[in-house]
Amino acid sequence: MKQPDYRYLFGPVPSRRFGRSLGIDLIPYKTCSLDCVFCQLGRSPRKTLERKPYTPTADVIAEIDHWLKSGGVADYLTLSGSGEPTLHSEFGRVLDFLRDQSMPSVLLTNGTLLNLPDVREAAALAHVVKVSLSAWNQKSFEWVNRPHRRLDFRRFFEGLKQFRNGFGGRLWLEVFLLSGINAMAGDVEKIATLARELRPEHIHLNTVVRPPAEDFAVAVPMAQMEALAGLFDPPARIAAGFKITRSQKVKVDEANVLSMLRRRPCTMKQIQAAFGLHINETSKILSYLMQRNQIRSDSRNQEVYYRFT
Repeated sequence: MKQPDYRYLFGPVPSRRFGRSLGIDLIPYKTCSLDCVFCQLGRSPRKTLERKPYTPTADVIAEIDHWLKSGGVADYLTLSGSGEPTLHSEFGRVLDFLRDQSMPSVLLTNGTLLNLPDVREAAALAHVVKVSLSAWNQKSFEWVNRPHRRLDFRRFFEGLKQFRNGFGGRLWLEVFLLSGINAMAGDVEKIATLARELRPEHIHLNTVVRPPAEDFAVAVPMAQMEALAGLFDPPARIAAGFKITRSQKVKVDEANVLSMLRRRPCTMKQIQAAFGLHINETSKILSYLMQRNQIRSDSRNQEVYYRFT
């Protein structure tokens, strides 16, 4: 039987931090408060701080419920995808529904709205919240993250601290490093000093793996990443360059693969891992989508990534 063509769910997809993760997409493509130079989805055509129900919450919950009742299995149920999920004014309703499920929920957020009390209250419903910190002051914030004009770094960081102090779940921190921009040891130490105030359970260092929004966003060599990891407390783990393990077989067709690539570029190995496909099956599906000009390929660090056109 053909897998339903969900509008708001994608995957489960292979994740460097969360194993097989079911993506729950609440926000239109690239609707975000930031325009990060490293973003795998490209530039943000619309930076905004406006919070509203961008997608119908009841429909999102209905799709999740259908997926669960159809026997869906993942390591985590993750609010992520095309934009910043906390911009959705009712994302807390989705997290509240997920709290009653057997699989843990994750909120992937850039943290820029955690200065708002109602956002902090809603975010605290997640089992795991992963926030990002890749700058140490307003100037570096503007270099790396290109924030909405009304975002102030000090207020942003105070929001992260306020959330940490009131959150009973697990807080994970991602630090995205870029060669020649924020990966000098002295600058990373400044980020590490701020990170200690957040007391995260885990810290992940990341760098460019998939094609970024800007060509000048260049990956940090792995040896340098490993040397910088020790500056953090707890010591950071390297998220970039992970190995994928094969996952259980799921029903899949061209529409499922295309739905995943709408949200994130992937290598052939990642597509195989997400759907449990043989390499020949994966190659046939990608060839079909390429012939129809629905996807294109990009080379990055000796890897070929497929992305939605």
